[in-house]
Amino acid sequence: MISKLHYISQGNTVDEQLYNIQKTLDNGCDWIQLRFKNGNYNELLTVAEKTKQLCNQYKATFIINDKVDLAYQIDADGVHLGLDDMRIKDARAILGNQKIIGGTANTFEHVLQRANEKCDYIGLGPFRFTTTKEKLSPILGLEGYKIILNKMAEDQIKIPLIAIGGITLEDIDALIQTGLHGIAVSGLLTQNPIITTTLNEKLYVNI
Repeated sequence: MISKLHYISQGNTVDEQLYNIQKTLDNGCDWIQLRFKNGNYNELLTVAEKTKQLCNQYKATFIINDKVDLAYQIDADGVHLGLDDMRIKDARAILGNQKIIGGTANTFEHVLQRANEKCDYIGLGPFRFTTTKEKLSPILGLEGYKIILNKMAEDQIKIPLIAIGGITLEDIDALIQTGLHGIAVSGLLTQNPIITTTLNEKLYVNI
């Protein structure tokens, strides 16, 4: 099952990463995507190994951003791949059919591509401007999500869409109403992990 709330980790050091991940898990987040662009390989490996232990302890899903080799090495639950990262089919060949593979998309054409590649979920964004990611794709906004979801319905494409990019607490209700499966946040939970409970209540209210 693809969770409705994904935390994309933040932190410039090993300790910052682990502190932020621990806090979100403590407050009820059950999906961690490790994103540590500033760390070298040994630092990334250290965070990944400790995050896997934490996720096992909290029964949370552990996804690694981009690094398929690392996900394979430590037996993570899966990976999330950008449009310029390894191809989905190549990652699937390495990780096997039981692992979760998510893919980034920005347009309906990307969604079609990801659906054809048979990834397990799509991170669709950005919703609005965010400083978390460099080389930002065109902003989608609520209308962008609605248009893409309508096209998916017309073409009978069924794959969980996760909104991402500059999402605030005030955006959640409107995003849910579009029909999106869930949201991915980084700064929002890093800065205020205690609101994880509120986010979960909003996202799972209709289940």
